[in-house]
Amino acid sequence: MSNILVYALHYEGAFNKNSLGAVSEASRLAGELGGEAHAVVIGEGISDELAATLGKYGAKKVIKAEGPEGLAGPVIGVLGKLFDNGGYEYAVFGGGLLGFEIGAGLAARINAGVTMEVTGVNVDGGKLVAERPILGDSSISTSRYKGKGIIIARLNAFEIKETGSDAPVENISVELSPQAQQATIVTRGEQRGADVDIEGANILVAGGRGLGKAEGFELCADLAKAFGGNSAVAATRAVVDAGWYPYAAQIGQTGKTVAPKLYLAAGISGAIQHKVGMQASENIVAINKDANAPIFEFSDLGIVGDLNKILPKLTEAVKARKG
Repeated sequence: MSNILVYALHYEGAFNKNSLGAVSEASRLAGELGGEAHAVVIGEGISDELAATLGKYGAKKVIKAEGPEGLAGPVIGVLGKLFDNGGYEYAVFGGGLLGFEIGAGLAARINAGVTMEVTGVNVDGGKLVAERPILGDSSISTSRYKGKGIIIARLNAFEIKETGSDAPVENISVELSPQAQQATIVTRGEQRGADVDIEGANILVAGGRGLGKAEGFELCADLAKAFGGNSAVAATRAVVDAGWYPYAAQIGQTGKTVAPKLYLAAGISGAIQHKVGMQASENIVAINKDANAPIFEFSDLGIVGDLNKILPKLTEAVKARKG
């Protein structure tokens, strides 16, 4: 029997949605292995009632410890102690930079194998096998573990599923090593544009260098506003690096992975680094003046023309249709 640990990232009274996806996936996998998924919550003043809600996503037990949120050291210390006590063979993390840091640190701590940017996990012969895209997503690499295994997902790779009810909560106290307590958070702020929620949007209007300047994003914003509802504006790395739009809205290999119902790309060439972040979109519409732009190769609908003329007309058409 192989139980699986899942770290659930908590901030300001809510659990990170990628963590919830990881809990759901770990629950599925643990069931196939004949074990259970146990969620680990580390924070300051988190109520048992809130922690117990992780059971709705498949956790059979929630282990809660007091400690600073947003730091890798204490989490690695707590998870490492749980592995030392036995009963666990794998740990699963949702996507994100903190998950990468914790997962890598835990792997070193317990001498485990680690796979990052995982998009799929299967059970084969009573063991977990992780899959991750390589070579610009042109091929899939599989990882098998000789002993313990750490699996860190790509953003949005695991689907959130509500399959259970509140889980029992076990409060533990772990004495952290001096190394785990070296870093402290002096203040916590929000990066510019942190309120941009592109991962949860149903419709994304994304802009690239073809917009010509930062002010070009006003055309994207107008269209997103016309769509209304759960719509947002996104950007490519090139324009983020140029300071035209916030990093929080960046899509691609070094940004976020999205899967909206509609992805409208304006002035985006479609480099492989960008493709890996949006190729799971249900419908992809591209506007580009270059008929040979790579993005047309994987778009559902391609429009060759001047986006400065097309976007305003499209905005008016959407307004007229909705009005």
